Amino acid sequence: MLGASGFAGAELLRLLAGHPDFEVTAVSGESQAGTRVADLYPSLAAAFPDTVYAPAGAEAAEGADVVFLALPHGASQDLVPALVEDHELVVDLAADFRLKDPGLYPTWYGEVHRHPELLARAAFGIPELFRSALAGARLVAAAGCYVTAAALAVAPLVRAGSAEPTGVIVDAASGVSGAGRAAKPGTHFNTVDEDFTAYGLLTHRHTPEIEQATGAQVLFTPHLAPMNRGILATCYLRPIPGAPDALEVLAETYRDQPFVVVSGRSPSTKATLGSNVAHLTARHDPRTGWIVAICALDNLTKGAAGQAIQCANVALGLGETAGLPIAGLYP
Repeated sequence: MLGASGFAGAELLRLLAGHPDFEVTAVSGESQAGTRVADLYPSLAAAFPDTVYAPAGAEAAEGADVVFLALPHGASQDLVPALVEDHELVVDLAADFRLKDPGLYPTWYGEVHRHPELLARAAFGIPELFRSALAGARLVAAAGCYVTAAALAVAPLVRAGSAEPTGVIVDAASGVSGAGRAAKPGTHFNTVDEDFTAYGLLTHRHTPEIEQATGAQVLFTPHLAPMNRGILATCYLRPIPGAPDALEVLAETYRDQPFVVVSGRSPSTKATLGSNVAHLTARHDPRTGWIVAICALDNLTKGAAGQAIQCANVALGLGETAGLPIAGLYP
C-alpha cells in the first residue's frame, strides 16, 4: 500500500486487517518513513505491531498482487503506468484517473494530465452504479466521498427519467478528516469547533466528477462540519411530470445492494460511522416542485477506504462484502 500514513491509508489498514483474502505485505508513507504504524496509529498496534513505513515509491509494492494508492493528488500519475503492468490490480484513491476527459484536469486541478492514455482504462469506482466496468479491471479510480454521496442520491433519479438532468443542486457537508491528516489553519481545532462553513464556492474540483458520475449539470457547494467523520449530501432536483416516485426509484435501484439502505428515515452521519454503508431517502415536494434526495455515509469508509476494497473485491471476483463492515458504531 502506497501512502498509508494518512487518514484514508489508516482506514485501509484497519479494514484490510480483517479481510479474509488480503494480506498487507508493505506500507509506505513519505513523511513517516522509518516510523512504525503502531506508533503513528496506536489503534492499529494489535494488527500491525512491527510494520514500518517505507519511503513512498513504487519499490514498496514489489511482490504484491494488489496495490492500493492513497497518495495526494498528482502523486499517482507517474507511478500507475508501471504498476498496472507489473501487478494484477491497482486501486487509486486519489483523483488522478477519475475523470475521463483529460481536458478537465487543467481547469479543475491546475495541471495537464501526464498519462491521459490511461484514463479510458480506469474503471470508475462506485460499484453500485458502475459494477459492470469494475469486473476484471486492472486499474480502478475509486470515487471520492462527496462524489459517492451525491452520485448515489442523484444518478438513479436521472437515469430513470424521474428528474431533470440540468439545474441539480448538491449541498454537502463533510467531517474534518476529509481534509487529511496534515495540519492546516483551516482545520485547526479552534477554527473548526463551533463553526460551519461553506468553501470552494463554484470552483470545487469534485464538481466535474459529480457531473460525470450523475450525468447531470450540478451546482455543488461543500461545507465543513465540526465532526471527525461523515458526509451528508442534500440534493435538489426538478422532477419530470408523470415519472416514478423518487423514493421508489432509489429503493428499486438499491434493492439488492448490501451497502445501501433506503428508507423514509432522514439519513444520519452517525448511523454510518465506521461502516461501508450509505443511507438514503428522497421526497417530492408538490408545493415547490422540487425533489430532495439525501445521502449520508462515512467519508473514510464508503467514501474512501471501504469503497476501494469493495471495488477490489468486485474486480478480482471475490465476495463483494468481504472484509467490510455493514454495521455502524453507536453511540
